[in-house]
Order: sequence, then structure tokens, then C-alpha cells
Amino acid sequence: MASSFDATLAGLGIKRSGGATEPKLTTRAEQQTLDQNDFLTLMTAQLKNQDPFEPVDNTAMVAQMAQFSSLAGITEMSSTLQSIADKLGASGMTEAAALVGRTVLAEGNVAYARTTGGLQGGIELAGDTSELSVSIKAADGTTLRTLDLGAQKAGTVTFDWDGKTETGAAAGDGPFTIVPTARNGDTIVSTKTLVWAPVSSVSLVDGEPVLSLPGIGQVKSSAIRSIG
Repeated sequence: MASSFDATLAGLGIKRSGGATEPKLTTRAEQQTLDQNDFLTLMTAQLKNQDPFEPVDNTAMVAQMAQFSSLAGITEMSSTLQSIADKLGASGMTEAAALVGRTVLAEGNVAYARTTGGLQGGIELAGDTSELSVSIKAADGTTLRTLDLGAQKAGTVTFDWDGKTETGAAAGDGPFTIVPTARNGDTIVSTKTLVWAPVSSVSLVDGEPVLSLPGIGQVKSSAIRSIG
């Protein structure tokens, strides 16, 4: 009489050849697609084909049922979490879409002039400074204007440029590059440049809304410092 193992294999369509076991080969991808129905099929086949003189041990059966229960719970939890993530993503996308046409403050060093001319921005300082200046440069690298902001404390310092060059001429629409210089005595202080930019479009990337800002590029909604 064939063993319970042989019977189980036969019930699953797996045959022995030449006395050696030749199991059906499955890829890793196929193994990862097993679901609750596959588990039940395997367990049912085992029960139907077990040796009546050597039935499956009760402990082993309880262990298999526990595995099935755990699998079912994990599958349901995964489905629930995915549903929550989808709803949160959709909600965040709706809120971000409302920003299209508005201006936001984000990290970047390229900006365009506002409709009234000039631009506003900010400099994040990693430490106190004895001197802080902001140079506004044209697309070709020419310095149009340098703003002297003096000594400042660590944190965010705002600036407002009227759109005029050192000679008083209108600088145009840009794009302009913002270059800060911060020192505390002889020590250079680390900075981050912030500029205001209009939101031209919104997209969803890896479940998070991403804003398209002219001159800056793609910026995650979580990286926005302020909304105008």
C-alpha cells in the first residue's frame, strides 16, 4: 500500500517515476500567489488521501488550521490596510488639487517674478549670522541685485526684492537664481533657499501628492513650507 505521502502526491497530480520522486516544479512567483483556496485544496487532498492506519496526528492538524487562520487574518489585514491607503491617497490628492493656481513656499533657488514684479523668498539658517546677503542672478549668471540682510538669528529669514537691478532698471520676468551668502565671523553658515512658486499641476506618486512648480520641479506636498 502506498504511503500517505504518495497518496497525497497522487491526489495533487504529482507522480513518481522510477522509484524517485519527481515533484512538479513551480517558480517563486507561482508560490507567492497561493491563496486561501490553495491552502484548503492542499489540506483537503491530504485528508482524503491519508493512510487510515496512520492518520494525521491531531497536533499536526491543529497546527495546519492555525496556519490557515493566520493566513486568512494576514490576507484580510493586508486588504484592509490597502483600502485605507487608497482612501487616504485619494483624500490627499483632492486636497492637493485645490492648490493648483495658488502659490506655495518650497525649497528651491530658481523663481519667476510675480505679476507685480520682483519676488519674495526666504533663507533657512542653520545658525546665527553676523552678515547675510542674497544675490539675485539672471539666467546667464549675471548678478542683478544684492540684498544686504545684516546679522540674523538661526531660523527662517524672509526677503522681498522689488524686481529692480542695481541701476534701477526692471529686471524682467526671470527666471532668476537666488544665491545666499551667510557668515558668522569667519565661519560659513549653512543655508537653504526658499522661494514662492505657483502650483501648475498635481500628480500622485507612490501614494503621495506631488506638486509641479515652475522653476523648481516636482515637490512632495509634505515638503511645502507655506501656502499663499
